[in-house]
Amino acid sequence: MSLPDFSLVNGRGHMTGLATEEFTAFIGLDWADAKHAICLQAAGSDKREVQVLEHRPEVIEAWATALLQRFAGGPIAIALELNKGPIVEALRKYDGFVLFHINPMMLAKYREAFTPSRAKDDPTDAELQLELLLWHRNKLKPLVPQSPQMRALAQLVEHRRRLVADRVRITNRLTSTLIV
Repeated sequence: MSLPDFSLVNGRGHMTGLATEEFTAFIGLDWADAKHAICLQAAGSDKREVQVLEHRPEVIEAWATALLQRFAGGPIAIALELNKGPIVEALRKYDGFVLFHINPMMLAKYREAFTPSRAKDDPTDAELQLELLLWHRNKLKPLVPQSPQMRALAQLVEHRRRLVADRVRITNRLTSTLIV
């Protein structure tokens, strides 16, 4: 008789979809405008690899493709401080990646515990994200991609917000001009 695999459910009762043993590698990725710091650890290994990637689509695509080939297409867990944005969208198109959102405040508090001066650098943050992923993965929810309709709706809502803000800004300008 086999026991059920309870690692499929995280601490809040959400299905993670993958048991701990099923990931072939774990990555902490600290995003920046120009470059991304990456800290990688293969499953079953204590060795960590640090790398910096330029923020160019072809560089990210070459890195992702090489990574999936290296780990034979097995699922790779990636920790990010973002839950949306260019790097998230670039990585979501690969089936072999499971993205985990790390709350920026949680990372800042974790960094502060080891660096009281609050000094921040990207490679260190990537390594801290990797540690959070390795030690607290059962409390993190993987990012689930939204349906194309929901993504389109979110964009329309964002455009509406900008239009409302523009209307308020223009009305305020007109009011202040007329009062003077």
